Amino acid sequence: MNKFTKALSLSALVLTVAACDNNNHNDGGVSGALTPTVPTEPPVTPTDPVTMLSAADLQSNVSNAWFVDAAGKLEARQLEQVIAARGSAKNVILFVGDGMGVSTVTAARIFAGQKAGNSGEEGYLSFGEFPYAGLVKTYNVDAQTPDSAGTMTAMMSGLKTDVGVIGVDADIERGDCSTVAGNEVATYLELAEIAGMATGIISTARITHATPAATYAKSADRNWEDVSDMPEAAVLGGCEDIASQLVNLEANLEARVPGADVDGIDVVLGGGRRHFLPRDAAYNTPDAVSSIEGDRTDGRDLTAEWQAQYPQGEYVIDSAGFSRIDTSTVSKLLGLFNESHMQYEADRHNDIAGEPSLTEMTRTAIEVLSNNDEGFFLMVESGRIDHAHHAGNAYGALTDTVEMSAAVAAAMAASNPEDTLIIVTADHSHVMTLGGYPKRGNPILGKVVPVGGTEPALAADGMPYTTLAYANGLGFQDLGSETDSDAAYSYAPFSGRVDLGSIDTEAPGFHQETLVPLGSETHAGEDVGLYANGPGAHLVSGTSEQSIVFHIMDYAADLIARANAAI
Repeated sequence: MNKFTKALSLSALVLTVAACDNNNHNDGGVSGALTPTVPTEPPVTPTDPVTMLSAADLQSNVSNAWFVDAAGKLEARQLEQVIAARGSAKNVILFVGDGMGVSTVTAARIFAGQKAGNSGEEGYLSFGEFPYAGLVKTYNVDAQTPDSAGTMTAMMSGLKTDVGVIGVDADIERGDCSTVAGNEVATYLELAEIAGMATGIISTARITHATPAATYAKSADRNWEDVSDMPEAAVLGGCEDIASQLVNLEANLEARVPGADVDGIDVVLGGGRRHFLPRDAAYNTPDAVSSIEGDRTDGRDLTAEWQAQYPQGEYVIDSAGFSRIDTSTVSKLLGLFNESHMQYEADRHNDIAGEPSLTEMTRTAIEVLSNNDEGFFLMVESGRIDHAHHAGNAYGALTDTVEMSAAVAAAMAASNPEDTLIIVTADHSHVMTLGGYPKRGNPILGKVVPVGGTEPALAADGMPYTTLAYANGLGFQDLGSETDSDAAYSYAPFSGRVDLGSIDTEAPGFHQETLVPLGSETHAGEDVGLYANGPGAHLVSGTSEQSIVFHIMDYAADLIARANAAI
């Protein structure tokens, strides 16, 4: 038997295995494996090289559950590889896990599996099963390690820009209002508006925060969330704060693009109510944390302005109001569920007035936006992954990542993969590491227990250590059952080692040790994952600049051409 014949035999064998019923083995691939029918082959003759294995020789491979699982996955993906033509997508949904680097995705996958009673490593987050994946480079034009303003502008506009600026190119000077004019860039959401599509933005952070703001605003500084955040020179120079730009998007876009006829963002759900209200206690909402909730010093109530502009729209501030929304009839929806950021998913049950989950907001937004026959664009940010990492609390970051996975699954269930492109990515990563030599199934938040061991391994200093750690940040804290990651900011940064022997490192309030003490843990600069499903998803592969996200979405919906045709 020659090598070519052998190759064909092996190929046929693998396909035979892959075609078998994968329901006969578990997701973990460690037991209950199939026993495939092995084709009969002539015996290997003494003249065959030792590397030429017969099907019988390969029996130990092909009967192994890991082998069967991988072959089955490949078979399924081969069936999914449909190269869609430009413009095949009616709808586009972009999920951004803020700070969701590769180590966060890995740890969250294990965390989710262990919460379900499995060892964890063998599982998948919802987007981990998308047929296409790649990597994107996150650096900003002026920075090796980026921030969310520059990275999200890249994804929304198709070009990279500097740290800290929103909706403008790199010719901007951060903080200088006079450099904004002429350097504005068109965003995907704006093009979708011009093309007549429905549009929506969701964030568990403030809706004026960097990532959601980059879908609609132009600002020389990401911190200009309301007029009180702006220097006098910027206000006098005619620059508009980010919250005001959200409410005025319709007028601003039509003024900037002659011939455009848009109707404003259809669904806005998130936090950040303080940037929409006057600095006057009379405007406080029932769940206000501050004695005066609003920050605006210009006396404007942007929530009232929004309602006057869209009298048929609905403005909601809590889970009760959210649950009453009739998605079949509502034309515009504004939900501001917190004075500042929305709660961490782990802490959401403690909200005074109650908040919807990211999954609930995603499902409702899709139902509302689907009323538009021209299709829709929706951006969904899980913003508090980032904040939990900044606080050095892996439990909070992983819990919010798992919730985002659930929101992606809900979006998949609520849409048609034949006409809806779903992209999942991150704006940047964080300095959380996953290491040591823990045994299979060791709690991802636990202390490292080595293969074959029952007790935690000890470092050179004689103390146990955890699988997860941070390279910098606030450092160790043992806050027990505390589910608010931000509680760590009440304590001074702590570097170095602690004897963790009697400490429950799996508790929500445990904050991992760090090497470099800082007032807040920092972003990291490595590439992040890019996952895609639906029309245009085949363009995701290899390693690309982060700005490719815009171009993939444009290809999927042929959006630039549609917008140009509409004006």
